[in-house]
Amino acid sequence: MSAQSSLFSRASAEVVDLHRFFVDWFVEARADAVDFSRFERVMGEGLSMIAPSGMILDRDAVIGHVRESRATCDDGFAISIEDIRPGWQTADTIVVLYVEAQQRGGKHSRRQSSAVFTISSSAPNGVEWRHLHETWLQVPEG
Repeated sequence: MSAQSSLFSRASAEVVDLHRFFVDWFVEARADAVDFSRFERVMGEGLSMIAPSGMILDRDAVIGHVRESRATCDDGFAISIEDIRPGWQTADTIVVLYVEAQQRGGKHSRRQSSAVFTISSSAPNGVEWRHLHETWLQVPEG
């Protein structure tokens, strides 16, 4: 396996694992068993996020928003990751493209995401998030 495909494998695993974390953290019945430090460890220093609304968030704002959203969903909340594929990459950095589909309160939404990852030996999957850009694929339901 080449270093580049290995980097894509680690970044892909991180995308899937982080969204599993979100479901566990946001679902009230599961939130008490979740280690929030896992999330903080993978958010790289200098992280930036462009939310689907166009708002630009720094690392502290992203972490604060996720922390405050703990246990805010019922058991019907779900996230699936679709169409994950590599974009531009070097030996230690990769852009990963994917679609995030959510179900919340009986409503469905989908967003196209692109995420930049760099290698990090201290992160669970060996990569940390450096930048995330999300774009609605449809107007979100009310």
